[in-house]
Amino acid sequence: MIDDLYYIEKHAYCISPIHRLDARIKLLLTLAVIVAIVAVPYSPKVIELGIIFILFFSVLWAVSRLSPGVYLRRLVLILPFGIFLIIFQIFFKNRYYEVFHPVLSLPFGIEVYAESVEFASILFAKFIVSVSFIILLSSTTRMQDLVDASARLGLPREFTLPLGMMIRYLFVFAEMFGKIRAAMETRCFDPLDRRLPYRYRLRQLGYTIGTIFIRSYEQGERTYTAMLCRGYGSDCTLHTRAKPLTRGEVSLFAASLFFIAASTLVVCLRG
Repeated sequence: MIDDLYYIEKHAYCISPIHRLDARIKLLLTLAVIVAIVAVPYSPKVIELGIIFILFFSVLWAVSRLSPGVYLRRLVLILPFGIFLIIFQIFFKNRYYEVFHPVLSLPFGIEVYAESVEFASILFAKFIVSVSFIILLSSTTRMQDLVDASARLGLPREFTLPLGMMIRYLFVFAEMFGKIRAAMETRCFDPLDRRLPYRYRLRQLGYTIGTIFIRSYEQGERTYTAMLCRGYGSDCTLHTRAKPLTRGEVSLFAASLFFIAASTLVVCLRG
């Protein structure tokens, strides 16, 4: 997971028209797509709209000049968190259908219903579209830029300040963990090595986790003390420099928003 953290931020520093686009536009477009696909009632129309949005995503991903492998790797990492819930839907009746037709009978009285398979497909379409645009946002936007964009959009300072600090010291924690892991590898310790006694591996992992917590606590104390010395207090705010949007960015945002809204209305009102 720590390596994935560096992997995600690495691609956000690439150069492309999508990378250079203001983070506020990318954030709002991502929210617009997610709201649009989620707001559509559960029906086969969701799959049609999902295909349109995936094509739109493919165009944006191609313009970002990132490899398809980057998207597939991140999708594989996220997929298990939602795919199991989606698969389980085929075994249950849901409130969106009145009549259910079994298509497969399994042992222990378990049945697979055609309507439940359709419902699972709709959920999968919503999931894939939402996750894909989130991957596009995280792959082309730096974490600090996301915080700045949220502040410029009016997110309260009670959220932006902790988020900014968390992002800044998340990599400090990752570097600390990397040093501890390198020290363990230097001593030829592998927690997955079955030749070592099980209790010994658990004890060493416990020591490692404890060391990380202690170092994190000490780093937090030093950081907080340094902040107090520089005048930090309850009335402090995170300064965010004003950044006006260019005419091209506004035009692109308006055109994309129109496309999202028009696609949703056409699919929902058609037949």
